Amino acid sequence: MADVRKPDIAPGRLTPDAYAENFSDLHPPMDRHEALVEADRCYFCYDAPCVIACPTAIDIPLFIREILTDNPKSAAETILSSNILGGMCARVCPTETLCEEACVREAAEGKPVRIGELQRYATDTLMADGAQPFTRGVPTGKRIAVIGGGPAGLSCAHRLAMHGHDVVVFDARPKIGGLNEYGIAAYKTPDNFARTEVDFILSIGGITVEADKALGRDFTIDTLRTEFDAVFLGIGLGGVNALGVADEAIDGVAAAVDYIAELRQAPDLSALPVGRRVVVIGGGMTAIDIASQTKRLGAEDVTIVYRRGPDRMGASGFERELAQTDGVTIKYNAQPSQLVDEGGHVAGMTFEYTAEKAGKLAGTGETFTLAADMVFKAIGQTFKPTALNGAAETIELEAGRIKVDAERRTSLAGVWAGGDCVSDGEDLTVVAVEDGKVAAESINKALGE
Repeated sequence: MADVRKPDIAPGRLTPDAYAENFSDLHPPMDRHEALVEADRCYFCYDAPCVIACPTAIDIPLFIREILTDNPKSAAETILSSNILGGMCARVCPTETLCEEACVREAAEGKPVRIGELQRYATDTLMADGAQPFTRGVPTGKRIAVIGGGPAGLSCAHRLAMHGHDVVVFDARPKIGGLNEYGIAAYKTPDNFARTEVDFILSIGGITVEADKALGRDFTIDTLRTEFDAVFLGIGLGGVNALGVADEAIDGVAAAVDYIAELRQAPDLSALPVGRRVVVIGGGMTAIDIASQTKRLGAEDVTIVYRRGPDRMGASGFERELAQTDGVTIKYNAQPSQLVDEGGHVAGMTFEYTAEKAGKLAGTGETFTLAADMVFKAIGQTFKPTALNGAAETIELEAGRIKVDAERRTSLAGVWAGGDCVSDGEDLTVVAVEDGKVAAESINKALGE
């Protein structure tokens, strides 16, 4: 039995210098010389596999060639014409499993062109000037409501503005940006980059923001359909999967996404309480982000427990290595069995080892207990149909999320959707951006008919 002494949760475990170092830029940006040298490694492939692997189909060989000719701003325009959130995607996209994994140099020598870092170099160069390379189209008089100011909503709004439509972005939170603002690890987006990118996108004009306005509380889909010419839903996922154990609502057990949001908005990281012993349940990017960040906040022992083997883990090998470099332990093939309750506060968790039997996961009966001051659930989020405020009967769902066609149209006339809330979403920023772009083009076409 593990030590389950009284929980120890406290702020200010580190020095100011340690906080600054731990949450500094994960990947310091390339300088001009580094970018030119790296760009020179590209083969500029015909039918480049990296482009095929990019969900937004950025012309990667073209933008790298533009960098090589010392024209990073043109490179940025090439990137942003396909992915208006190219700056953030350069920071948070799992490029190691997308474009860089497809790179011919990866296949030939195990060292791909550093496409993500080159993308950041280009977009940072352009955004440093504060210039918006795109112009708003001639006003059409059409108005579109975008519900959700995350990557899908922002992408949709910007593309609609380029076509001359007026857009109102509604968001339930005080700031727009979605997971880029509230859900990405702080060391991946330092210096308030999420806000900088939002301001850059809005600078095209024609986009109005209504923050602190929630679907179902302040308006309904029905009212929006009467007041606007089209509606785009980019409302994300509002629920968190349950652990499936008794008493999981006790103090000290929390959703990882909620703690990450609190961390991202904290003006002083030293004031944020963190446990000395932290257990994270899950195997995706959120599990890695919460584990690494609590370790960087001063937690001494941080353990990720995942129910399957490493080959089934959603987080990439790069992300797992990052967490382990931070001092995080990863235990595989174990599932939560029982919480250890110490006076109404979590003091540990018992896990049961798992094994594959006839293609299904099953417990083996063998258990172990980890002491914990804090337990974080990072086992996925769920879509809440109630967010549609009564429209769930008319908007068709599939696999628990909104069903859309290839143009991101829902079953309800005049309503499109994209991002994590749709049935075929991959829960990636870059995929959400593509959804918003495709929906905007479909909306523009529909309004012109």
